Amino acid sequence: MDRIQGIALFVRVVETGSFSKAAASLGITQPTATKHIAFLEKRLGSLLLHRSTRGVTPTEIGAIYYEKCKIISRELEEADNLAALLQGETQGKLTISSSVAFGRRILTPLVLQFMSQNPKLEVHLNLEDQYVNLVESGVDLAIRMGRLADSSLGSRYLGLNPWVLVASPEYLKQHGTPNHPEDLTAHQALIYSSVQDNHRWHFSGGDGETVSIPVKGPLYSNNLSALLAATIGNMGLATIPWYVAYHSINKGTLQPILTEWSLPSQEIHAVFSSPRLVPGKVSKCIDWLQCHFSGNWWEQLEAQALPSDSIST
Repeated sequence: MDRIQGIALFVRVVETGSFSKAAASLGITQPTATKHIAFLEKRLGSLLLHRSTRGVTPTEIGAIYYEKCKIISRELEEADNLAALLQGETQGKLTISSSVAFGRRILTPLVLQFMSQNPKLEVHLNLEDQYVNLVESGVDLAIRMGRLADSSLGSRYLGLNPWVLVASPEYLKQHGTPNHPEDLTAHQALIYSSVQDNHRWHFSGGDGETVSIPVKGPLYSNNLSALLAATIGNMGLATIPWYVAYHSINKGTLQPILTEWSLPSQEIHAVFSSPRLVPGKVSKCIDWLQCHFSGNWWEQLEAQALPSDSIST
């Protein structure tokens, strides 16, 4: 491993606090990573890292050395990106993270199109609903819903993710169709448990009226696929994103309810590790995504959806 690769390894070890995580992100084994850091410390004549059962932390000298190495690593990446940009190419490894539902139905088809236009790009697409630490996981770009907490991360707004209240025609035939949000107290609610204040549904009317309705029902789930299946199965009403519901609404297996009222929308953001130094491949991918989230974007993207999307949400 040359000095440049050794610098990259040292930076990853400090940022992840782990030899194994750093090694995995660079495609080498943990013993190899440990060996190269030991060689680096020997060459410098200084202890750079404290090792303990709780993890790896930089020494005082190591922390100073890390700040210098981080600048070098970013400058080298920017130089590589600039060279690729001047050649009109987007290349290298790009790691993208998203939630399962949005990633499976919406992001995957878009990423596949982006890859077809940039054949030298190697994409690692990770779909999981747990919060991902971009730095520790080596993620270049994450797509996140909702307002972003203040942080040192960079972000770009992509669009809005609107939600819709739905029920199956058979459920409405048996229980009646609500005409006002207050009517929902007499209905079975299928509740998405991953949002705050999930036991209340909030509506806004065209005249500026807002109402907050307490709901209850037989199913709470943090999985949109489960809620969609239960709603299609005539078990109650649910609030779900338009991109999840649109296919079923289009087929007639679900029906929008209280369409003159609106539910809160979520902002969609592209999030990346540094607000200042954004690699060219990340910027190009964000530019590509940003073009697809205007208007009723879920209707246009439905035609691009993967074949099994009607059940894999």
